[in-house]
Amino acid sequence: MKKNYRPEIDGLRAFAVLGVILYHANITFSSIQPFKGGFIGVDIFFVISGYLISSIILNELTTTGSFSFKYFYERRIRRIIPVLLFVMISSIPFAWMYLMPENLIDYSYSQLSSLGFGSNFYFWDIGQKYGAMNGLLKPFLHTWSLSVEEQFYIFFPLTLLIVLKYCRKYLIQVLIFNFIFSLILAEWTSRNYPSISFYFIHTRVWELMAGSILAYLEITFGRENKNKFFCYSFPIIGFLLILHSFFFFNDQMLHPSIYTLSPIVGTSLIIWFSNKDEIITKILSLKIIVGIGLISYSLYLWHYPIFAFARISNLIQGEIYNKLLLGMTILILSIISYKYIEQPFRNKKIDFKKILIFLISFLCLLVIVNIKFITSNGYENRFNKIYKKNNLNRNILDKKSWYFINQLPQKFLSKNTTKVLIVGDSHSKDLFNIFYQNPNLYKKFEFLRYGKENEELSFDKTYEKNFIKFKNSQLLKDADVILISDKMNLDQLKNLEKFIIYFKNKKHIIISSLSNLYKDGLVYKRFTNLTLFDYLLIKQNDLGYLKLKSNIDVNISLKNQILINEVYFNLRKKIDLKIINNELEKLAKKNNLKFLLKDNFQCNFYNQICYGITDTGYKIYYDESHYTLEGSKYLGKIAHSINWFRLE
Repeated sequence: MKKNYRPEIDGLRAFAVLGVILYHANITFSSIQPFKGGFIGVDIFFVISGYLISSIILNELTTTGSFSFKYFYERRIRRIIPVLLFVMISSIPFAWMYLMPENLIDYSYSQLSSLGFGSNFYFWDIGQKYGAMNGLLKPFLHTWSLSVEEQFYIFFPLTLLIVLKYCRKYLIQVLIFNFIFSLILAEWTSRNYPSISFYFIHTRVWELMAGSILAYLEITFGRENKNKFFCYSFPIIGFLLILHSFFFFNDQMLHPSIYTLSPIVGTSLIIWFSNKDEIITKILSLKIIVGIGLISYSLYLWHYPIFAFARISNLIQGEIYNKLLLGMTILILSIISYKYIEQPFRNKKIDFKKILIFLISFLCLLVIVNIKFITSNGYENRFNKIYKKNNLNRNILDKKSWYFINQLPQKFLSKNTTKVLIVGDSHSKDLFNIFYQNPNLYKKFEFLRYGKENEELSFDKTYEKNFIKFKNSQLLKDADVILISDKMNLDQLKNLEKFIIYFKNKKHIIISSLSNLYKDGLVYKRFTNLTLFDYLLIKQNDLGYLKLKSNIDVNISLKNQILINEVYFNLRKKIDLKIINNELEKLAKKNNLKFLLKDNFQCNFYNQICYGITDTGYKIYYDESHYTLEGSKYLGKIAHSINWFRLE
């Protein structure tokens, strides 16, 4: 070990990586997530990186009077790239087995962007909110932080050398200015552009600068602290600040921001005041903790893809031994990769040219494989033809179902029709689509839905805020009928009643029931986030009471359509719906309004089926309750055949 080796820094790394892993493990006790602030471990890594990199550069300049970019980047490549490539290559078979075509394409883009030191930009560009549930299914989302560090490694040495050459005596002022300016940017950006603030480097510079300032002060003035009170108390305070952030921060807070100062100050206090005689340094220097710190990079790289594939394959749910097995797997793989990849590649006795040739070969392999995944449309031929016909990507189907509403002008255009304004949340969009997709069947009416996506008048907590705009809208003034369709709960009925009282003498009001709700994606070991239809389609022969023949690759027979529809009938959430629908019907009768039950076109109670598939083999729902466009067209035809929408 080096003469100036500080084991407590590796101990600090250990706590940082454990915080991140426990956060991503999503561990809960009695619905409480104790490590909900563990993501702060990444910010601790940034401070440590700023401290160590600045120490390396400033030490080299102080002792030799020069700085070797070649040697600096050689060390970074030896440290970062080999194990990253190994983890990426190791994940490919699992991506092939478990990822849907759209997800496989996303996986490939994330790998390629990470190899180009830009995955933070990629995840920002696709609108990935960190901490969101869908992010837990992206195997390389965690590489955003590596990209930030790599960008720092590229730009910081050059910036530091320029400052030292032209304004050396102002170096500390430059570091402090960057710290303050970046912190201000982080605070402002987090309030106005939270996703940019999370992923981009300009809001993380202050965390890296905190470490750089410590390195400068240590090299310039030394780190010897004579005040025993500070030496013994400040590391404890720093450690408590870090623990506080792990247990009391959460991913809904502004981050990074002024709040993040707490763990950054805590980390800085430990780095600066730690000494062999105080308790925190002794704890951080314990062999087992230092050992975890030494393998922290491998732990960080392995844990996220393992968690992601475990969630996708449903392994992470169920018995506690599955979770313990995952933890042991991550630990064992990290030890192996540290011993047989990290250490050998960092061995200076191995010629760097040989290492470079080796790394470039594997880099090219990764690039070729991922480009092939993308250009082959995620190898959708891995799945049957009915799958390709029925897109499993609910986000795409969601956007398609909103398309017409977002494109249509918010005004009625016809003169000789009854103008029906559909009001409510996303379920009003579904009801609008069953009419809009069947224009020839509803020629007496012109239907419009109030508001584009996320601009509706819903009866939830946003009602009061949006009501004034609604009642003054030209669209309302022109409407003959108000048709209400909303995913209501008991609390929201009060807002609905206020709405009815205000408008019932002004407009013809019709209330529709809740849409049916179906159990969303039964447990299946290869896939999660599926609709009931997707599950039945992929599961095929293994579901106890449903035996779909393998020839569904060609078509789904009438018999199998009926079987699917029977499953939908049996798995609808009856009790919750019935309670709300009864209250809606009572409210309609109380105010002498028409009440329309969606069950009448969503199901056929005589045959005991609810429609989950169209007669042409398309799924009707893209989640537990919202209609696909094909589903809207199909249900609209059924609604017309039973004369469901009528004014009398």
